[in-house]
Amino acid sequence: MAMDPEIAALLAQYGVDGPPPDTAPTVEEMRAGNRMLSLAVAPNPPRPVGSVTDDRVAGVPVRIYRPETPTPTPTVVFFHGGGYIVGDLDTHDGVCRRMCRDLGAIVVSVGYRLAPEFPFPAGFDDCVAVTSHVAESLGEYGGGVLAVAGDSAGGGLAAAVALAFRDEGRPLAAQLLAYPCVDMSSKNTHPSRTENATGYLLTTAEVENDIRLYLGEQPAAADFPPASPLLATSHEGLAPAVIGVGECDPLRDEGLAYADALIAAAVPVRKHRYPGLIHGFLNFDTKSKAVDEAVTQMLTEFGELLRSAAPL
Repeated sequence: MAMDPEIAALLAQYGVDGPPPDTAPTVEEMRAGNRMLSLAVAPNPPRPVGSVTDDRVAGVPVRIYRPETPTPTPTVVFFHGGGYIVGDLDTHDGVCRRMCRDLGAIVVSVGYRLAPEFPFPAGFDDCVAVTSHVAESLGEYGGGVLAVAGDSAGGGLAAAVALAFRDEGRPLAAQLLAYPCVDMSSKNTHPSRTENATGYLLTTAEVENDIRLYLGEQPAAADFPPASPLLATSHEGLAPAVIGVGECDPLRDEGLAYADALIAAAVPVRKHRYPGLIHGFLNFDTKSKAVDEAVTQMLTEFGELLRSAAPL
């Protein structure tokens, strides 16, 4: 499949366009490489917002972005991508700044615990704990509606948090899921895992390795939520969603399948399949016109869902 030429040039510029190495990198090497690329493509200078504060919520590191607009404003709890293994508050700083600016929303970015040091369900537990605290203290944040968002692993965590809130009868206004990881099952036969196995930055082998490290000694958890939100018994009553995936992504089809599952359960969904885009495209919006247009569309639609939601 044809990759967006601006993204292809970017990957060549940073030397990450070749075949995967013969020997799998260590976790430390994975984290260093992810951080290098994420910071290299981040907007410089950073996008201005009203304020940025590092804090801890429910014992979990967070970074809180506040817009210049007065309250009440929506509050979005954001979970970064990185295969549950890499990524941090810095790698997605640009993503959160844009979300804060474009939505006029408070964004709470969550530095959840990573595997393999902290395998499943540690990261999920952190995400639920932070979102629960924010939900119970909305007056201290935006004072408006509450939503969740994330990309890749973070998209899977956002979907899982939305399921947990639904099951507890706790409302969310919306969810934004960018190329989410929602099916860890060994029975995953989505064609994109084969079609896009190599050649588009993220490989299927890396996905499978990340899942193995994340689940640790609980591989059977892959067949159920919260590890695999797609395999939930029911998707009825979930928050409206914006779901966007790249054509050139091993996770493409499970993201589309999740959108279809929500649609079948009568959940309002804005579903997008972007030609030429690869996994992780949220971070490349200043480097690719196609990415910028995709991110603009997703955030615009997410903002519409937030504005149409009744205050909690």
